[in-house]
Amino acid sequence: MNLSTDDKKLLQELCKQHIVSFEKVLKLLDTVQEYEFKERRTGIYDALRDVLKNGGGPGGLG
Repeated sequence: MNLSTDDKKLLQELCKQHIVSFEKVLKLLDTVQEYEFKERRTGIYDALRDVLKNGGGPGGLG
C-alpha cells in the first residue's frame, strides 16, 4: 500500500496507542486493496483471517 509519509506516521502512532502491530495493519490494508477491483471477492475473508493468524507483533492484532 502506498501511503504518504504523513499517513504512515499517523498510522504508526495509532497502532502504538492501541497496541496493534503496524506491519499487520499494512498487510490487512494490502490484502483489501488486492481484492478491491475484483468482480468477485471470493476468498477475501480467508485471506484476512490468514493475515490475522500468521502475522506477528504485539497487541490486539498481533
